[in-house]
Amino acid sequence: MPKHIASGLKYLAAVKLREQGYFQKDIADRLGMDRSTVSHYLNGRNLSWGSIEVAETVTSCCNRDFLYMTYSLTGDLDNTRTILGILIEQEFSANVKDTCIGCGVCVDACLMNNIEIVDLKCNISTEGCCGCLECQLNCPTNSIQILEVQNLNK
Repeated sequence: MPKHIASGLKYLAAVKLREQGYFQKDIADRLGMDRSTVSHYLNGRNLSWGSIEVAETVTSCCNRDFLYMTYSLTGDLDNTRTILGILIEQEFSANVKDTCIGCGVCVDACLMNNIEIVDLKCNISTEGCCGCLECQLNCPTNSIQILEVQNLNK
C-alpha cells in the first residue's frame, strides 16, 4: 500500500508539472520515472483513484507531516525533496538572529538540505524550504524564525 500512495504523490506532481507546461520526458526526468509511466499517469491509467485520494490527504497535512509521510512512503530523500518542491506552493523566508552560535543542529535537522554554516552563523536558503520548521524547532538558541511569504501574484 505505501508504494501505491507514493505513486499517488508522483501522479499529483506529474499533473502539476504538466499544467506548468513540462513535457513528459522532463516530468519523467524530474520524478525519476520512465516516460511510459508518466504517460500512463497523465492518461489516468495504472493508478487507483483511492491512492490518489490518500495522496491528496497527505498533501493537505501541515508541511512537516507532509515531509515525513512522503519520506516514509518513498524511502528516498532526493525523491521526497523533488515531490515537496513541486507540490508545496507556499514560499518562506528565514530570519536568523545574531544569537545564532553556528552549532549546526539546524543543518542536521533540515531534510531539505537548505542550511549551511557560514562564518559561524546558519545561512538558510529559502528557495527549497518546505516550511516544516524543523530548523526553528531544533535551534537551541531560538535564533531561527521561518515565515510564510504572502505572494499576492498566486
